[in-house]
Amino acid sequence: MMNTLKITAAVIALAFAVPATSFAEDEHNVSKGVTTAGVPLGLHGVDAVALSTLNAVAEGDAAHTVVHDGVAYYFASAESARRFKAAPEKYAPQYGGFCAYAVALGKKFDGDPRYADIVDGKLYLFVNAEIFAKYKKDSKRILAKAEKTWPSIQHKAVEDL
Repeated sequence: MMNTLKITAAVIALAFAVPATSFAEDEHNVSKGVTTAGVPLGLHGVDAVALSTLNAVAEGDAAHTVVHDGVAYYFASAESARRFKAAPEKYAPQYGGFCAYAVALGKKFDGDPRYADIVDGKLYLFVNAEIFAKYKKDSKRILAKAEKTWPSIQHKAVEDL
């Protein structure tokens, strides 16, 4: 009887956990699977503070993890983690880390931290060098279109777009 109760409790807990992870994957560009924090990894494990302030790709470390909005972010140092935790909206990538160019087209493609731009203090990611070059030719128009499009796709699953 005790084992049945434990199994039932585990199934109920899992039922509540799965929608939260699915929601995070719809809202944010995350790596598949979960981190030791129990949620998916965002920004490919790159330090969002270094990327946002220095435009430098610094590999984060699980020892410096901050969970924000159902996503784990790794940081290269305790100081970066502290700064992110104090003001996540300042450092988190726009559009949940999806490619801003794709968002402008109504899609959600992987945002690669190697192709990033900081505009008015906001971090935008792009899928690859070719798309990043296209974006740079008309960045204001593309970001304006992405800003208008994001609310209509934000809560949709990638496969539904």
